[in-house]
Amino acid sequence: MKVFKFGGASVKDAEGVKNLVAVLEKTGEKNLVVVVSAMGKMTNALEGVITHYFKDKTQVASAITEIYEYHHVILNGLFQNTAHPIFKKLKDFIIELSQFLDTTKSSNHSYIYDQVVGYGELISTTIVSEYLSENNIKNTWLDVRSCIKTDASYRDARVDWEQTQQLILGTVETKGITITQGFLGSETTNNFTTTLGREGSDYTAGIFAYCLNADSVTIWKDVPGVLNADPRYFSKTTLLHHISYREAIELAFYGASVIHPKTLQPLQRKEIPLYVKSFLNPLNDGTCVGKGVTLDPLTSCFILKQELILISLSSLDFSFMMEDNIGDVFKWLHEYKMKVELIQNSAISFSVCVYDKYNNLEALLNKLRSVFKVKWNENVTLFTIRHATKKGIKALTEGKTVLVKQESRETVQLVTKQ
Repeated sequence: MKVFKFGGASVKDAEGVKNLVAVLEKTGEKNLVVVVSAMGKMTNALEGVITHYFKDKTQVASAITEIYEYHHVILNGLFQNTAHPIFKKLKDFIIELSQFLDTTKSSNHSYIYDQVVGYGELISTTIVSEYLSENNIKNTWLDVRSCIKTDASYRDARVDWEQTQQLILGTVETKGITITQGFLGSETTNNFTTTLGREGSDYTAGIFAYCLNADSVTIWKDVPGVLNADPRYFSKTTLLHHISYREAIELAFYGASVIHPKTLQPLQRKEIPLYVKSFLNPLNDGTCVGKGVTLDPLTSCFILKQELILISLSSLDFSFMMEDNIGDVFKWLHEYKMKVELIQNSAISFSVCVYDKYNNLEALLNKLRSVFKVKWNENVTLFTIRHATKKGIKALTEGKTVLVKQESRETVQLVTKQ
């Protein structure tokens, strides 16, 4: 038994769905759980529906119509017979979504979010399942909400592992192909839909692999595997053939778009290897995340985060920065929803590099000024280098002002300004 996961980019249109079938045929795997995300940017489109629901309900109907039309175009590219049952199934999902928004009395944004956004995965997997059947590939469509049980922490639900494992083992056939949704679960008390948070579809693949003792998980992407740097910002990149679980978790912690740690943790417990491969070249090796050597090849890995803010604090009376001072800082960072990327402190100063997602910088600075002497730099870049070399650091910092440097045995972090 193996687990495949296809993201939104791999099924963004009719050609993508056809290519998914080609991947299954080329790999020749017969016993699979196939986890599929919402098509293309559909999660964003459904988030738009939610925004309209709370801010301007007159826009909801047209936003839902756009979602219907997007999927209808894909159906026309896949099914020649417009009387095929899939066309009615799509309409039924759209009617169900509309009726939920018309009748719900809840004002809980996170609850509404989870009930609405999951339609992307429900529709995509239904289309994929029906198209496989149309091409004589026998498969079973599974509503993942009947298997993955969670608490009621909407938008970032915690899995009830014991109940989930029992349900998966009792439901999923170990022979044949099962098509199911990523990202979704249902809470144990009322069966309302929940979502699993960041990288939820990858996590779903990890959950099924863990519960079924799968041989492996493969995540299919539009890249050849995991690279040592983002090719959008670095002209030369290297394909990493193998990454250890620990190294992958470290890279993810610092912000690399490798695999989220919560996906890796269940796989690491049972030493189930995870592969990242290209859905354009499915027979290539890609990257394996698993037990063994830290990195192959052993090379520096570069992670960058842009548009950050570096805040530097010192006491007004030149006294030491003690635990109570730093405790207040972290309390306010949390209060103003600042994501902390790096900290550095000395006897009389404290620096923190943050991401101001919610545009609360001015309010935070006003709070800090009441207690500290405050300096700050906006639009700084944080570079994190794993397994750095002096040559690599020199090339990276050329033409830049280094505001903060922090170094440990395996990691160097630099806050720079152009």
